Amino acid sequence: MKGIILAGGSATRLYPLTTVTSKQLLPLYDKPMIYYPLSMLMLAGIREILIISTPGDAPKFEDLLGRGENFGIKLTYAIQEEPKGLAQAFLIGEKFIGDDSVAMILGDNLFYGNGLGHMLRVAANNVGRATIFGYYVDNPSDYGVVYFDRGGIPVSIEEKPKESKSNYAVTGLYFYDNRVVDFAKQLTPSERGELEITDINRLYLQQGDLDVKLMGRGFAWMDTGTVDTLLGAANFVKTVEQFQGIIISAPEEIAYNMRWISKRKLLESAKKYGNSNYGKHLKRVANGKILYSENIGERPYWGRNDDDE
Repeated sequence: MKGIILAGGSATRLYPLTTVTSKQLLPLYDKPMIYYPLSMLMLAGIREILIISTPGDAPKFEDLLGRGENFGIKLTYAIQEEPKGLAQAFLIGEKFIGDDSVAMILGDNLFYGNGLGHMLRVAANNVGRATIFGYYVDNPSDYGVVYFDRGGIPVSIEEKPKESKSNYAVTGLYFYDNRVVDFAKQLTPSERGELEITDINRLYLQQGDLDVKLMGRGFAWMDTGTVDTLLGAANFVKTVEQFQGIIISAPEEIAYNMRWISKRKLLESAKKYGNSNYGKHLKRVANGKILYSENIGERPYWGRNDDDE
C-alpha cells in the first residue's frame, strides 16, 4: 500500500497565519503539523508516500522532510495547481499509485489513541475493500456524516447535511483499494465545484465494499483548520506529552521501532535536533529508556538490542 498526504489549499480560515506558508508547516505545539499525518501513515506500515501541495509550498515540505531518508521511507512530491476537492488527490497521484492500494490522510488532521497503530495496520491490510473511520461530534453539519442501521451497518453517507440524524463524522483518513482511481475519474464536481471524497465513499458503499470503523472513547481526532481548533490541538499535545513524558508522532521514533532505521541513524537525528525536548526524546528512545510509546500503540516496547543494524 502507498500513502498520500494532501497538504494543499490556501487555508484562508487561518489568515494571516497562512499568508506566507502552508497550514501544514505551522507548528502544532512542538513540531510541524505535517509530522502528525506522516506518523499515521508510517504507523500503518506505509513506506512510499506522496505529499501533494501548492507550487509555492511543495519545495518547503521537501526542505523539511527531504526524500524520507531520516525516516526510512521514500517521499515524493506533487503539485496541486488549484484545490478542486479531496478526491482530486487520486487523479494527481494516479501514476504514483500505479497498481497499488492507497491510503490518504489530510495534512491538518491529528489522531491519537492507544491501539491506533494496530487499527491502522488492519485497515491497510483490508484487501479489496475500503476502510474509513467514524468519530462522534457535536456539529455533524460541518462534516461528511455516516448513517447506520440498527445493526450498526453503514447505509448512507451525506456531505455536510443541514439536519443530521447521525453524529458520526467521517475523519480525514481513508484506505482504498486500487479502484479508487477509476472512481475518482467518474466523479463530477459538486455544487461547490469540488470532487467530493464523500462521493468516492458512496461508490464503495453501493458496491458493499465499505467498512466504517468507529473511533470510540480513548481516541482523539482533531481537524486543525481554524485558529481555535489549532490552539486546542496544540494544548492537547502539550498536555499528553507533559503528563506522560513522551513525544506524540515522532517519525524517527516510529521508523526505529519499525526497524526501518538503525540506532546510529536515530542518534544522528537526535543530535541534529540539539538540546530540544524532541532531540532528548529520540536519544532516550535510542538508549532504551522509553518503555512504552503511542508510536507503537499496542504493547510495552522494551527497546532494541541492536547497536547498529
